[in-house]
Amino acid sequence: MRKNAKESGSKSKSQGSIFTARQGQFLAFIHHYGIVMGVAPSEADMQRFFRVSPPSVHSMVLMLERRGFIHRTPYQARSITLLIPPEFLPILERTQPSPGQP
Repeated sequence: MRKNAKESGSKSKSQGSIFTARQGQFLAFIHHYGIVMGVAPSEADMQRFFRVSPPSVHSMVLMLERRGFIHRTPYQARSITLLIPPEFLPILERTQPSPGQP
């Protein structure tokens, strides 16, 4: 069974976490996508899952790379690699659609 967020080290930012709850969700998605699909997710995959704009996803990917949580190979599609152990990731939560969305 997976550890919950507090047990796995992804506490709220005020408690000294290494990443925010939102960053943790992106990291968990990258991890789970890789397990299920056998390749790293594209930014479009993250956009569809989290229901956010392309610039929002790109900004998050850049932030995760800058903070040392992931590595990307320039000009190579689906090259995201997690640099933190999976046991530190929170449980991935499915985003809820906004009212009026399928």
